[in-house]
Amino acid sequence: MSDSTPPRPVDDSVLADLTRLRESIDNIDAAVVYMLAERFKCTQQVGVLKAEHKLPPADPAREARQIARLRELAESAKLDPAFAEKLLNFIIAEVIRHHETIADGAR
Repeated sequence: MSDSTPPRPVDDSVLADLTRLRESIDNIDAAVVYMLAERFKCTQQVGVLKAEHKLPPADPAREARQIARLRELAESAKLDPAFAEKLLNFIIAEVIRHHETIADGAR
């Protein structure tokens, strides 16, 4: 097919399915954002407790347990465990950064 060939018309039922699926994706994306916001509210409280009690911002043993747990959850959900681990590592790095900022402010 060359660049000058006009696109085929798409059946209305296909467009309706595409719209329905995209609306579901949009709703899921919104839920993910709100769930992450709730998670970060909790981790901020953890950061305050750690700062008040002079605990280190990172907890490598907990992080390792969480990664293993999330990999198992991903497998049972038919999600690539490597992807789930990358996502959690990204989140953990952000949480640690927040905890360091909180600890710096508590000094």
